[in-house]
Amino acid sequence: MLASKTQLVNPCPSLSFPPSPKPRNHPNSLTFFRPKCPPHSHSLSLSIKAQHPAHTTPGQLRVDILSESLPFIQKFRGKTIVVKYGGAAMKDETLQATVVRDLVLLACVGLRPILVHGGGPEINLWLKRLNIEVNFHDGLRVTDAPTMEIVSMVLAGKVNKHLVSLINREGVKAIGLCGSDGELITARPAPNAAKLGFVGEVARVDPAILRSIVDDGHIPVIASVASDGSGQQYNINADTVAGEISAALGAEKLILLTDVAGILEDREDPSSLVKEIDIKGVKKMMEDGKIGGGMIPKVSCCVRSLAQGVRTASIIDGRKPHSLLLEVLTDEGAGTMITG
Repeated sequence: MLASKTQLVNPCPSLSFPPSPKPRNHPNSLTFFRPKCPPHSHSLSLSIKAQHPAHTTPGQLRVDILSESLPFIQKFRGKTIVVKYGGAAMKDETLQATVVRDLVLLACVGLRPILVHGGGPEINLWLKRLNIEVNFHDGLRVTDAPTMEIVSMVLAGKVNKHLVSLINREGVKAIGLCGSDGELITARPAPNAAKLGFVGEVARVDPAILRSIVDDGHIPVIASVASDGSGQQYNINADTVAGEISAALGAEKLILLTDVAGILEDREDPSSLVKEIDIKGVKKMMEDGKIGGGMIPKVSCCVRSLAQGVRTASIIDGRKPHSLLLEVLTDEGAGTMITG
């Protein structure tokens, strides 16, 4: 509750919270009056468990977790975050469930999340079922006309609507769309289109439709397929789509869920995680060859979005349960945060 005693309305009845203690020395703090809910994150509770005796009750632990999260909720309340969803978190049903619940929880405490997704493994599965050969050139899928038809069907149809249904089931309304809807994204052919086929880039973003969806309290779920001015569809890298959308919206934060811990000082040493770095530092690491392979386009996407006004961009470990909550609601984070 705000200092003016304004009552907060719970936008998602399926997620409920226990009464939180009155904050001290924070006259503008928010307090939440909701019934208790099951704990969502073992990871989030570890540090709090270490600070309390073994006889702490589950109810007290939940209240402590909420209290510890309050400064982060206040910081991000009303702010837009764009999440690119893919990798292991998309293939593993348990991780998928935690990502969905994390998004819903963030929406319930006042953030404005937007989800962007790809779906490479699902595309490969359906191409194989239909006996369409899968080809890659320099690590990118060669997308001829038959392949593009399957890509569109799988991403904008099957994968997108499955994610929408999972979010709806948790109590927040999600709306699925692709770049073609509402002319959200106008595509253009990639420079090497002669070899790659219908692989595209983002030519322009018109975020008007996203603003209306988010303002109505819904979560947009966006498939990385878009059309050019003639109506020809293109398959676009989902990291790129997330970065350009976050820039067009002036998002507070861009988060890329990946299958790695983040940016490593030594690519052969998983313990050498760089927790926070600025654009200058990232460019130096790229020049020194410390960032390579599949991490280069992800880092480049983050740098481009930061240069266009996004406050921070994070590359986080999607293999870690509740990595979204760890990144947004704790100091610990779940990967590497890049700042401008």
